[in-house]
Amino acid sequence: MRLTLPSARLKQRARPSATDSVPKLYWEDFAEGSAAEYGPRLVTREEIVAFAAEFDPQPMHLDEDAARSTLLGGLAASGWHTCVLFNRLLVDGLINNAHAMGAPGVDEVKWLKPVRPGDRLVVRAEVQNKRASRSRPGMGFVSFLFEVMNQAGEPVMTLAFSLMVARRSPLPAERREGEHGRVPS
Repeated sequence: MRLTLPSARLKQRARPSATDSVPKLYWEDFAEGSAAEYGPRLVTREEIVAFAAEFDPQPMHLDEDAARSTLLGGLAASGWHTCVLFNRLLVDGLINNAHAMGAPGVDEVKWLKPVRPGDRLVVRAEVQNKRASRSRPGMGFVSFLFEVMNQAGEPVMTLAFSLMVARRSPLPAERREGEHGRVPS
């Protein structure tokens, strides 16, 4: 049986509430090739400018007139702003629905198209592979390829990284020793 990741069409909101779902997914629940979508999330001119003013004050993120003369040809969200929006969609849709334990880092981020005011972003998450942790039997790694797409279905950003996820059933101690290269007794 192949698992399809839970899909979430969530409303924009400021904070998770006490009534949000309890984590359900364990490492064993993820299957290579399974995919889900999270979102949409409307991007506004006001938030593009506010984020840029605070964290990335470049003309293409702050002012429509100045942005027209840049490589982007108009006002666009900072790539870092797009990463933050992606993260919110991922947390609301997947991470808070799994026994997620963090991530060891990000392997790759690519900004493919400008994110404009009025864009509606959706995240598509696809499991690339998974492996049990050799040093921590209570967790495993799930490697994902993420695509952030606009309302036209065009990819605007891709990311690749692994999530650490709790295991439902850790391996027995003797099996763990063998995984470390020691011969079980």
